[in-house]
Amino acid sequence: MLLPILIVIIVPLLVVRTKANPDLIVDLGYTQYEGKSSNGINQWLGMRYAAPPTGDLRFRAPQEPLAAPRQTAHQHGALCHSTPSTSLDPRTSEDCLFLDVYAPADKSVLHPVYFFIQGGGFNSLSNANLNGSSLIEAGDHDIVVVTFNYRVGPWGFLASKEVKAGGDLNAGLLDQRKALQWVQKYIHLFGGDPKHVTIGGDSAGAASVNLHLIAYGGRDDGLFHAAIGESNSFGAQLTVEESQYQYDGLVQRTGCDKSPDTLKCLRDLDVEVIAKNNINMPTPGGVPNGLPVFMYGNVIEGPGGFCENYTYNAYGSGNFIKVPVIFGGVSNEGTIFTPPNINTLTDMNNFLKNNWVKLSTGQLDQIDKFYPQDKTRYKGKGAWWSTAATAYGEIRYNCPGIFLNDMYQNYGGGQTNWHYHWDVLTSANQASGLGVTHTEEMSSIWGSATGVEGKLIPTIQSYWTSFIRTKDPNTYKLPSAPAWAPFGPAMARLHFPNDPKNVGMEVVDPVQKDRCHYYRVISNMIGQ
Repeated sequence: MLLPILIVIIVPLLVVRTKANPDLIVDLGYTQYEGKSSNGINQWLGMRYAAPPTGDLRFRAPQEPLAAPRQTAHQHGALCHSTPSTSLDPRTSEDCLFLDVYAPADKSVLHPVYFFIQGGGFNSLSNANLNGSSLIEAGDHDIVVVTFNYRVGPWGFLASKEVKAGGDLNAGLLDQRKALQWVQKYIHLFGGDPKHVTIGGDSAGAASVNLHLIAYGGRDDGLFHAAIGESNSFGAQLTVEESQYQYDGLVQRTGCDKSPDTLKCLRDLDVEVIAKNNINMPTPGGVPNGLPVFMYGNVIEGPGGFCENYTYNAYGSGNFIKVPVIFGGVSNEGTIFTPPNINTLTDMNNFLKNNWVKLSTGQLDQIDKFYPQDKTRYKGKGAWWSTAATAYGEIRYNCPGIFLNDMYQNYGGGQTNWHYHWDVLTSANQASGLGVTHTEEMSSIWGSATGVEGKLIPTIQSYWTSFIRTKDPNTYKLPSAPAWAPFGPAMARLHFPNDPKNVGMEVVDPVQKDRCHYYRVISNMIGQ
């Protein structure tokens, strides 16, 4: 008689344990999502913020998510396809417009929101599925973190007269805009404050931050209220007409050139056909057979479009949203992108020309004067590799970040305008010549760094979370950390060296300042 009694007792207990937690069920109207909780932090993973961008929605702006039954939100959504590719990656999907929300379990008050845009050069997603828990803990459980996917490569940035007429340009940026609109509509249900949103991003994610600040001529739609850019990226930006070669090449490789409606043909293709024919092409005007580091990028649309003007032009004209900002970067932005076989000055100039095809001979001559050869030789690297890496890093990343702070100083008064310099060097990177590599500060900000970088986690997280919470990095900084002075006319920035005790203010080097000024002068001519 004992066995039946035991069964009667155990079964109800199992039912109770698998019952949904009502505090973790969020009703978004189009569906309900059930999250999970750990150590006082709730997580909702893999939530749709838009309809699958497939079929007729390929190469179009994102649409509202479709109605669906209640779902568990315990796993990240599929990542978007990247480029280049010659086969379909089973780890990625065209149906990829998902986001994750990390939030304090306490919903008694609404918390500031950090909306993070991952990088990847607009050709891939390179910071997938970041976990916001460490930032929330560092911010005294007073932050909600949102991360998400957006379309990249041809799926997000294919541009041509056909796409302009029958689709939407800069679809990947429109995905980001859609996710920001989703935050405004729903984030309060997760404990986030839609009136206190900080957008952030690294590399192409920081470029996205730049572009949202100038979107539609600098129109403020109230989607965010502060901004952080890590390694702000100003690649060469093409017009629709200049991008036509990308579309024509894809049409020809997939056989759609035989169709009377090439755009419809591309939409009707199985995604595997596009993935198999998704190669990089030389930019017309570059060195023959030379490839840029990143082929696809945001396209200049002209008046009324998301990207009306070149980035330098837009900021130089004051046509951007004035909010508190942090911009900055690392010491050696270009090393991981620079081919190792750069052996001569000509090789260096060809590399730069392949990435900014409008660079003239005279402009390249001036750049050559800026960067005398680094005579240090690194194993497996050409004699001009390090020099080329420095030039590429400054043109694409370091100088744009400095420029942005300078424009906020000029047009925004400068008191809520901060800049940083991450200079934490590992012994291995010193020996290899890689130095302090592109977006190296990311792992410390998100709390996953180890070794010498791990020692900086408490310091940099305190500045970041303070800014997210109060729009000022000093409010909740560590008591032992120095005050972070605004950028100001002196071009002051916070320097992060290897030792946390030596974190302190510096000014932009006058020689670097002169180089950056030159890049600003030629920016319109080279399409930045």
